[in-house]
Amino acid sequence: MNTLVEFLMGTILLVFRGGKKYYAWMAFLVTVAAVGMGAWVYQLQHGLTITGMRDPVSWGLYIANFTFLVGVAAAAVLLVIPAYIYKWGPIKEIVLLGELLAVSAIAMCLMFVTFDLGRPERFWHLIPGLGTLNFPASMLSWDVVVLNIYLVLNLGIAVYILYSAYQDRHPNYKLLWPFIIFSIPAAVSIHTVTAFLYNGFPARPFWNASILAPRFIASAFCSGPSFIILAFQIIRKYTPIKIQDRAIFKLAEIIAYAMGINLFLLIAEVFKEYYSATVHLAPMQYLFQGLHGQSTLVPIIWTAIALNVTAFLIFLVPRLRENFLFLNIGCVFMFIGVWIEKGPGLIIPGFVPSPLGEVWTYWPTTPEVLITLGIWAIGLMIYTLLLKVAIPIEVGEFRQIKDRLKGIVEN
Repeated sequence: MNTLVEFLMGTILLVFRGGKKYYAWMAFLVTVAAVGMGAWVYQLQHGLTITGMRDPVSWGLYIANFTFLVGVAAAAVLLVIPAYIYKWGPIKEIVLLGELLAVSAIAMCLMFVTFDLGRPERFWHLIPGLGTLNFPASMLSWDVVVLNIYLVLNLGIAVYILYSAYQDRHPNYKLLWPFIIFSIPAAVSIHTVTAFLYNGFPARPFWNASILAPRFIASAFCSGPSFIILAFQIIRKYTPIKIQDRAIFKLAEIIAYAMGINLFLLIAEVFKEYYSATVHLAPMQYLFQGLHGQSTLVPIIWTAIALNVTAFLIFLVPRLRENFLFLNIGCVFMFIGVWIEKGPGLIIPGFVPSPLGEVWTYWPTTPEVLITLGIWAIGLMIYTLLLKVAIPIEVGEFRQIKDRLKGIVEN
């Protein structure tokens, strides 16, 4: 028990230790989060009418970010497989950082869904015993279950490995192995179930495509690793942890394959809709060329395609993806491009046209944008704090304060 108390006290001590850049970064995130939470209070007081969402388009910026972040969380499996299954050294040394990103992304996913509810205090209706989860009949209940399982898996594995490192002993992989193996299909399942959630609306032909799940998985293996590559470069610059170029370049290579598959599936879906030219073509027309004079999303989606294609070409050429200038440009392009494609490019056209044939132009309001930025700030804050604890334990710095903590606990 004393060891556990020491560990908890040590993590708290680590969180409050840092230089000026660390405090400035945290102050910035706290400020953005506070503004976002203030906007959420305003939303709670006045309802979802303060957003750009209406009956014709009832999902907007919140669900767009939720869908995108599920993919970011699922991308942790690209580190888990080479690290634990193939025991590839350069990745194994940093896999924990990817698992902590998954924890942060899932936390943001749950916040976006909660903030999208008109009456979030009624979430207890989903708790078995107090309410009815409607599992397994409801696809939404499946999403709730798999997201929480994946969150617990990644958090549990990370905490156990860090606690073992704190105690100067190797983790018991006989105990850990079943959970690591289970985390691989769990990572795939969170995005598959999210895709099935959209597939389950037969009246929404834009989402009612059998290739939606593989498209989700392919794009997830682009956006998540792109963020990881950028984060790893920052981490190794400002912390003692060593991240080899080989690990970063291997992720970049995987991204090239994933984006190639993603673009191929997109072309297949576009061909099917335009060649058949049925009434179900309307949502795709609205997205790519405009419908009934409404073309708000057209420049946005074509920008996303240009960014994704450019990034794909960069990652496809080894000489370019192993040049950090082009690598970083490609990561930024791909992250933004996939966010647009899986965010507004997926959610909004699914509601167009309405059952009455109307085209409602959705655009997020200022409170929506502030709330969204606030949630992203909280997510980045969670990831920063997790890294602030994990990295000193990984590199052995935590042991320097171990004796002092023992004295405090004993006294």
